[in-house]
Amino acid sequence: MPEIFGFDCYSPDEIAEHVESVGVTKAKLPVLSMVALGVLAGGFIGLGALYHTVVVSDPALGFAMGRVLGGLAFSLGLILVVVAGAELFTGNNLLVMAWVSGRIPAAKILQNLIVVYLANLVGAVGLAMLVAWSGHLKMSGGAVGKTAVTIAAAKCALPFFEAFFRAILCNVLVCLAVWIAMAGRNVTDKILAIVFPISAFVAAGFEHCVANMYFIPLGLMVRDNAMFADVPQLAALTWPGFFLSLIPVTLGNLAGGAGMVGLVYWIIYRRPGTRADSGAR
Repeated sequence: MPEIFGFDCYSPDEIAEHVESVGVTKAKLPVLSMVALGVLAGGFIGLGALYHTVVVSDPALGFAMGRVLGGLAFSLGLILVVVAGAELFTGNNLLVMAWVSGRIPAAKILQNLIVVYLANLVGAVGLAMLVAWSGHLKMSGGAVGKTAVTIAAAKCALPFFEAFFRAILCNVLVCLAVWIAMAGRNVTDKILAIVFPISAFVAAGFEHCVANMYFIPLGLMVRDNAMFADVPQLAALTWPGFFLSLIPVTLGNLAGGAGMVGLVYWIIYRRPGTRADSGAR
């Protein structure tokens, strides 16, 4: 007799098998496809960041409400990546599962992460240029622009280790969002799975390297406007500061996504001798 009540989703061990198989497919993508999908992902995350900036620029919301609603808006980025299809560096940290299982060589995972990272950078900075040229930042009497520059300056001013640990926490939540989205059987399932982990990391102020590839260049492109002269920590907002700030955030994202999600779930479900591993081969 079929089960009447229950979750119509994939089990954790089925998700682990799927994540590993998807990792193999991603690692074998042609480089041109990898680049194009990476550029899209950088733009998608930038669109989520743009939406977030508009929401949090409203001072009437208050601290907690602004953070929560801004986080919900930012979720647009990963929804587009997962549902529309794109290659995102932080989510691709889960390729470590396929590598540890010996299904892809180290060279392939390194190629994927490096190519996708650089393509994400192109997509995010490209969107930032379009936004800067569009006049979008003049919305609400320039409040949107001031918020954008404030966000960018604060990110560049973060101390190395603070940025690193915020980035670990960020990509734990991002990779968990990708993980549970793979449990869903339809688009609605996937969207709901993404919204809560992503809105949580944004509300908590954690650091995402691809989001920063949009936030900081956008701030840099408009920082010299006189209306932003009183933004706190504006002196930290420089191009060298941008690239230096990416180092701890990128390393932290890798540690959180590959180490604290990918490797942990591989140990639980995919290491030799586990039920999931033996049943999948």
